[in-house]
Amino acid sequence: MKILLVDDETELSDPLSRILLQEGYQVDVANNGAAGMNLALQNQYDLLILDWMLPHHSGIEICRSVRSHFLATPVLFLTAKDTVDDRVDGLDAGADDYLVKPFELRELLARVRALLRRSTLEMPNSDRLKVADLELDPDNQVVYRQGKAIDLSEKEIQLLTYFMEHPERLLTHEEIYRYLWQADEQPSSNVLAALVRLLRRKIEIKHETQLIHTVYGKGYRFGIN
Repeated sequence: MKILLVDDETELSDPLSRILLQEGYQVDVANNGAAGMNLALQNQYDLLILDWMLPHHSGIEICRSVRSHFLATPVLFLTAKDTVDDRVDGLDAGADDYLVKPFELRELLARVRALLRRSTLEMPNSDRLKVADLELDPDNQVVYRQGKAIDLSEKEIQLLTYFMEHPERLLTHEEIYRYLWQADEQPSSNVLAALVRLLRRKIEIKHETQLIHTVYGKGYRFGIN
């Protein structure tokens, strides 16, 4: 399990990250909101532990940004703010749990375990591929965007599967050709571009977020950035 810890108090983040590592978790640490925001949006985590007050971007801003990108990663706030209004603000921003400083370490570890366990139990469709609000059920070859089914051809399904299995990675033209076609059936060079165009028209209609990004002269990158 991979955790992102964002806290500008190194006297807290340093020992806390060491303890989480001892518990068997992978841990990335950021000591300001800008670095935390970048890590949260560019990497896949099983849990975010966010301090409320941070330089550059607050924990609330990071949480809202994560949710606006359709990421369901559990969020645990660590904060000295303990009024009802503060808790409501945190929950409304998309937080899953809230721990007031100072706290007992064993309580924090218990909440971490609970959030990770809950996240695992809430994944009945774990075989589905999901990027932003796009979902692909590879077993039934069905694609959904914002809950609406999209009809794709077999070759479009294959291309989308390859994209979604490698989110945010540059996939070269050569890699995609090798994945989609056998060596003895390589199509002309414009076939891939035409296939990508058709796929775009189907999954990026009605001003929805662009997911397929052309890297000119190299290939394509799939994701929200």
